[in-house]
Amino acid sequence: MSESFKQIQNGTITSAKGFEAGAVYAGINKHSLFKLDVALLHSETACNTAAVFTTNKVKAAPVRLCQKMLPSNKIRALMVNSGIANACTGREGLQDAQTITEMVADKLNLHPENVLNMSTWVIGRRLPLNLIKSYLPQIKLSKDGGHDFARAIMTTDTCLKETAIRVEGKSGSYTIGGVAKGAGMIAPNMATTLCFITTDAAIDAETLKICLKKAADLSFNMISVDGDTSTNDTLLIMSNGRAGNPPIKKGSSKLQAFQRYLNEVCIYLAKCVAKDGEGATKLITVKVTGAASIKEARLAAKTIASSNLVKTAVHGADPNWGRIISAAGRSGAAFDETIAGLKIGSVELWRQGMLVDFDLEQIRHELTAAEVTIELNLNIGIATAVAWGCDMSEEYVTINSEYTT
Repeated sequence: MSESFKQIQNGTITSAKGFEAGAVYAGINKHSLFKLDVALLHSETACNTAAVFTTNKVKAAPVRLCQKMLPSNKIRALMVNSGIANACTGREGLQDAQTITEMVADKLNLHPENVLNMSTWVIGRRLPLNLIKSYLPQIKLSKDGGHDFARAIMTTDTCLKETAIRVEGKSGSYTIGGVAKGAGMIAPNMATTLCFITTDAAIDAETLKICLKKAADLSFNMISVDGDTSTNDTLLIMSNGRAGNPPIKKGSSKLQAFQRYLNEVCIYLAKCVAKDGEGATKLITVKVTGAASIKEARLAAKTIASSNLVKTAVHGADPNWGRIISAAGRSGAAFDETIAGLKIGSVELWRQGMLVDFDLEQIRHELTAAEVTIELNLNIGIATAVAWGCDMSEEYVTINSEYTT
């Protein structure tokens, strides 16, 4: 391998060259931990931009607007607000999203076609455009502003979700950075709640879209907090080419390497989302091996990670491992209980469909860890997949019973 990568300390969405960001508090998100709720990202040059979106039939206005605009080679800016999702707001909501692109364009001396807009949190409310118009001019963009961008998009999140890596190679170096938000309504299909990635590598928009879909299938499409898919789910990538390297071409070894590094960034952020699930105390990693196909491996892994019975058992450190087998059996993946095997952490429980002599207390100990690993071998084929989830606690119910109050 001619390239290598390292994680950038305090890396974020502005770690890539040519990107700056900032945020302000406009009073839209009354529950903001950091008193920030309007975030702005800007590139000094036009970006090739692509995204994957929610497949929910109910799509928020900014999602519908972005779907019309992408892929694109003209994007220069992205504005995101938390507090109001601008979903189920009809024609007026779509016009509000368009108006925001015009506001941002005025601030940055751009055209509306250069600007994207995203929103997140409560459905069914109109955006307060007067507040956004008043506070948008106060946003100061800087190279260090990526951290405030990450803070401003948070809703019920309890921690920042951001990272960046630097790729070094003989033909030059480039950076991939990103931020995400999400803690509830997480069972993405095509994307996540919100995740934004930047790179100073040069890649055309159509190729970016292909790479992003592959990365999503390995990361955000393999996490679940509560089985719900949002109206605003979006995973977006912007490439401005400011690293100065030759363009990464479709079918090249350079693109294969870029795909690996993009996967790394997306998996890291997706795991952050799963780990920070509403009320969660543990990250659950489910690895399925020996499946008949990749599709079936992913199906089995995500079904187990999504199972409320599995999640509650892990929360209580209850070694009720039959729930795992039951979830796999209903997943739709090919399953033969006479040849399957199961491990929780380092403890083997089941082999070739037969119970293994194990120490119950050791399993309980494994289930008390902050990160719990479940490994299921279907022993049918060679396909493997990994999914991530979290335990389910009483706090999840509390959060979601008081969501708007």
